[in-house]
Amino acid sequence: MRKTIEKNAQLLALFAVACTALIAFVNFLTQDKIIEQEQQQLISTLSSIIEPSSHDNSISQTCIILEDEQLGELPQKAYLATNNNSPVAAAITTTAPDGYNGNIFLLVAINFDGTLSGVRAIKHQETPGLGDKVELRKSQWILSFNGKKILDENDHRWAVAKDGGMFDQFTGATITPRAVVNAVKRTTNYFNQHKAELFNTAPNCSENAEIK
Repeated sequence: MRKTIEKNAQLLALFAVACTALIAFVNFLTQDKIIEQEQQQLISTLSSIIEPSSHDNSISQTCIILEDEQLGELPQKAYLATNNNSPVAAAITTTAPDGYNGNIFLLVAINFDGTLSGVRAIKHQETPGLGDKVELRKSQWILSFNGKKILDENDHRWAVAKDGGMFDQFTGATITPRAVVNAVKRTTNYFNQHKAELFNTAPNCSENAEIK
């Protein structure tokens, strides 16, 4: 009986080792493909919020790490667009920490003159059918930032309508859009305060820098 138990235990151990090795091997084979897909997704997202014809550099490869509490969870990244070495726009990752179900991760693109070029929700856990309207595939709401500009750091227009601002809230959901509006405002203020510094910093992200 004891020998049978020991034999079964050895077989289970061998099976576990074989499974672990197989998973590691599959991961090794697919790692480059995953990185390639992440890079393509990054390029596609950046192209959707910064007009490709406006710059002549590779935005995804012109990336710097940011450390500032205005941007929420750290570190963040800024992807810089230039034309003939002149600043055009920056796409900055940022975090809204006060979503209904936690962090909402955003990519905020701002032209050098301070106007919003585009905003995208990258990752969130908001309620389906309500808070998930921050996604472009669910609602056009995120496009309401396009072309907007902050007049000053305390621009009171930058709020949802319920708070006296110029941005609509969702039917039955105010917390999510409020969190996004506030995060975009903070990020735009950060850009306006630091844009000269950003475009004078050498790229320092990893070679394959996916949005996080």
